[in-house]
Amino acid sequence: MNRADPAFFQIRLAATQQDLLAAQRLRYRVFVEELGGTGPLVDHEARLERDEFDPVVDHLCLVDTRRDAEALDHVVGVYRLLPGDRAAALGRFYCDGEYDLGPLRDCGRPLLELGRSCVDAEYRGGSGMFLMWNALADYVLDHGIEILFGVASFHGTDVPTLAPSLSWLHHRHLAPPELRPRAREAGFQPMDLIAPELLDRREALVGMPALIKAYLRLGGQVGEGAFIDRDFNTTDVFLLMDTAAMSAKHRQFYESRWQAT
Repeated sequence: MNRADPAFFQIRLAATQQDLLAAQRLRYRVFVEELGGTGPLVDHEARLERDEFDPVVDHLCLVDTRRDAEALDHVVGVYRLLPGDRAAALGRFYCDGEYDLGPLRDCGRPLLELGRSCVDAEYRGGSGMFLMWNALADYVLDHGIEILFGVASFHGTDVPTLAPSLSWLHHRHLAPPELRPRAREAGFQPMDLIAPELLDRREALVGMPALIKAYLRLGGQVGEGAFIDRDFNTTDVFLLMDTAAMSAKHRQFYESRWQAT
């Protein structure tokens, strides 16, 4: 069976409890079983990774129609989306726990927080992520979003191992001061660990997760400092993208990726 065959994929916002539970089951497989994470609302008995934001966000789901929805097996990719107006009603974004988002709130532009992005191990590197990014672009246009942001994670908390990648992000992709969130002191980790003239580009990029590299190709920028998340066994970096700068790069990048698959 060709897991990457786009003929069997559907993209939709979770509209039923079954879709939501399947998204949480996928998150459990990736964030808990694969990466060793946990959290106060994680249900280990039911194998669901969930938190207090799930009832108010939109879950953008990649569905494989060949898989069993009754067994909560049909969602094979998910992006969690929180528009700024809903975050204002809720009183916070998810990222508020790790970063001071004052500069973004003060900019006055429509915001969208991206989170809990994951793809089933059998579907990584195929056309599924292409479809999800195109659906995300449609969502951004429909909601008039100007700035997308969220945390992206390095697996593990061994800072010396991550130093080349973190330093590369700090020296090459730091967001402008007027938009730059800063990691909160409880988990703050400086990223300027290696002087720029001593950095090896290949070493820095080899150690960088594919999702972060994809954001960088689209003009992504990072906040000040990483955040050490002990619960999820990750080192998180803050990424933001301005949709005005993203649009042309998005077409060029994904046209080339699509032709290569």
